[in-house]
Amino acid sequence: MIKYVYDFSEGSSDMKALLGGKGAYLAQMVKEGLPVPSGFTVTTKACLRYLQQEKGFMDALWVDVQAALSRLEERMGKTLGSDSDPLLLSVRSGAPVSMPGMMDTVLNLGLNDETRSALAAMSGNDRFAWDSYRRFIQMFGDVVKGVAGEKFESLLDDVKRENVVTYDNQLGPDALEDLVCRYKTLYKKETGEDFPSDPMVQLKLAVEAVFDSWNTPRAKTYRKIHHMADDMGTAVNVMAMVYGNLGDDSGTGVCFSRNPADGEKKLYGEFLINAQGEDVVAGIRTPQPIAALEGVMPDIYRDLSEKVENLESRFQEMQDIEFTVERGKLYILQTRTGKRSAQAAVKIAVDMANEGLISKKTAIGRVTPDQVERLLHSQIDPGYVPEVLAQGLPASPGAAVGQIVFDPDEAVRLSDKGESVLLVRPETTPDDIHGLYAARGILTSRGGMTSHAAVVARGLGKPCVSGAEDLLIDLEGKRLIIGDRIFSEGDVLTVDGSTGRVIEGSVPLSLPSISGELETILDWSDEVSALQVWANGDTPDDAKRARSFGAKGIGLCRTEHMFMAEDRFPVMQRMVVAKELEERKAALEELRAMQKEDFMGIFREMDGLPVIVRLLDPPLHEFLPRVSELDKRIAQAEESGQDASALRKVKDRAENLREVNPMLGFRGCRLGLVYPEIYEMQIRAIFDAMSELTDVDLKVEIMMPLVQTKREMSILKEMVLSIAGEYEAGSLKYLVGTMIELPRAALRAGELAEDAEFFSFGTNDLTQTCLGLSRDDVEAKFMKDYVEKGVFKLSPFHELDRDGVGELMSIALQRGREVRPDISVGICGEHGGNPESIAFCHSIGLDYVSCSPFRVPVARIAAAWSALGLLK
Repeated sequence: MIKYVYDFSEGSSDMKALLGGKGAYLAQMVKEGLPVPSGFTVTTKACLRYLQQEKGFMDALWVDVQAALSRLEERMGKTLGSDSDPLLLSVRSGAPVSMPGMMDTVLNLGLNDETRSALAAMSGNDRFAWDSYRRFIQMFGDVVKGVAGEKFESLLDDVKRENVVTYDNQLGPDALEDLVCRYKTLYKKETGEDFPSDPMVQLKLAVEAVFDSWNTPRAKTYRKIHHMADDMGTAVNVMAMVYGNLGDDSGTGVCFSRNPADGEKKLYGEFLINAQGEDVVAGIRTPQPIAALEGVMPDIYRDLSEKVENLESRFQEMQDIEFTVERGKLYILQTRTGKRSAQAAVKIAVDMANEGLISKKTAIGRVTPDQVERLLHSQIDPGYVPEVLAQGLPASPGAAVGQIVFDPDEAVRLSDKGESVLLVRPETTPDDIHGLYAARGILTSRGGMTSHAAVVARGLGKPCVSGAEDLLIDLEGKRLIIGDRIFSEGDVLTVDGSTGRVIEGSVPLSLPSISGELETILDWSDEVSALQVWANGDTPDDAKRARSFGAKGIGLCRTEHMFMAEDRFPVMQRMVVAKELEERKAALEELRAMQKEDFMGIFREMDGLPVIVRLLDPPLHEFLPRVSELDKRIAQAEESGQDASALRKVKDRAENLREVNPMLGFRGCRLGLVYPEIYEMQIRAIFDAMSELTDVDLKVEIMMPLVQTKREMSILKEMVLSIAGEYEAGSLKYLVGTMIELPRAALRAGELAEDAEFFSFGTNDLTQTCLGLSRDDVEAKFMKDYVEKGVFKLSPFHELDRDGVGELMSIALQRGREVRPDISVGICGEHGGNPESIAFCHSIGLDYVSCSPFRVPVARIAAAWSALGLLK
């Protein structure tokens, strides 16, 4: 027979799934002799059966509840509803995972006109009895019957005003009696029925209300935000009331065993004299800091401090404790693992490990990947409530404040003058890279989480909100229109890339801090990780930053980004426009010298660590202006009498290169096969740099993009070997491999491994080609609907699609290692920085993940979590 109700004395702390966190910890405290009011717990399983609306279940459950209540009455020597010595109850929720403030509580249950009089006589305090009664009516009306709490508060304000007092604890018994009458009148007006006087009816309705609170909108939203399951249910804890509002020898408070803001090992919290628990959190009265309790109640303070320390030691975690003092006696009403800031989480974990309270592995598990990420980006001050103008996608975390700029050149100009700017565009292209680099943040009306703006912003560590479709961006008029609001260039906005919010004006930001404790926890993470973390980086600065964040290599150096600098872009365009081979080679020679310098800088920064250089990947048309833009420039030149022949030449080439679907067109290794001189130049630039760096421990790997056939790989491998022969024999040590980003490449990985010495999964394109989804279109168009309908749990461009893309990766890994057992295999798509995707990479046995330098710390902790089985 399933047991649905447990006395506190019957449970233990390892029964959270059944008793909820609150009930399990209460049971443990009772076992260990702490001063906990007596009570019982109705289990989460009962909640789930109630929510399924099983006929007759509540009647059967109520038999067990009444039996538990009888045992409680016997222990307390009081009876619920007694007109001489009444037992009063608190009815509180308690999910298996802490959800502070999300579900409901009812205090002072059991009061009616008769029991109120008995409570007054028993306590010798008529004011206290009326105060408890009015609190009960308000909480019951709000929680059980949905009478808006504001309506009760309005009546309370009326009575305080009439009695010329500021706080509710200043109201006398007559005023509180008047307030109770007004509350009852309001209750009947709102519900159409009298306030229930039968305590058993009150209890049943309260238990059902707590069960129902599991599915309130706020609770559902909280679970969604925190990725919590909806099928856990909440327990209900029924406890004998103890009172902090009996006078100046009573009080209530909340305290933490360590500071939840900064992690300092010091008792932290607040308390109120002559108050009930909700007063502390409601903000009606200003509480005192917990340290002041030592002066007010020195014996209670010492007793509390000792019990807090014991609880932290017992549960080996920072504790969040609710307590009440009733006429000089301390009661612990609740203890749970305390919520904390990211900074505090890191410090507490490291400190506890150093104190010997927990192991290093446990410490790693106390710091989530999300918390590490929050430490690395500026955020909107958590105490500030902003006015949100629009909502987009949280494409790159952090927050930035700046004046609106619509043109990347203008962004550079203003940034050079020391101005803080936000680059606002419908979407961004590689042409905008200089503006993206200059801007503090990026805002686009189109594009998804892996759009150009999103990917580049994350690589640069810039906050970005993409796909904010409510924005109308008028580039010619230099206006941003949001509803009926018009913002002009120079107006100030704030973008919150962590939430996707667009906010008017300048808001206060909290700066990121990378503490010594964070470095410690990441070093400990590396010790347990089987999966190395590398970084995507295209410049020496990227490499230096990646290494400072703990990257063990460069997993993707995108050579096309090296052509975007102001002095190089015209040379690249000249190469693309060239019709004759000799003209193209002349431009390529200039680019060769430039790329060599970049490679030398990157190789020097990564001395002793591997660097994977990907040869040119994007289609050539991306290096040319759009045809529509060229038409305008040609017309302007002709109107002013200038020679437009050069522009016409560029236009002819742009039209010739234009493709209907360039993502699946003339790009990647296809460029290297049709225009071998391009790849030959890049290979020589790599070898030139290697030849000059005789004092650097070089570990260079050359990656061919978009390969899908054995013949492609063979031709490209032979190209590298042939060029290597031009250099001094034995001076070059390198590997040649490929990026697997097409389903056929994954399926034929065994053939590719005959030539390829390493694989790197490019999961951005592999996801697109496997699922037939355009990442730049679907997230802003229908991905949200697909997630809401359960087609995808999350966007497959955010978290790796294990069943489809993941299956292809597993096949490629298996077939590649059958041919070449020692082949190195990693991932360099955007998924390389996503914790859940990292867990999958760990599970199939990849050697490394590569991500943006700014996500390296997140990936390091995620890799450790994967090794410890905390991420699966």
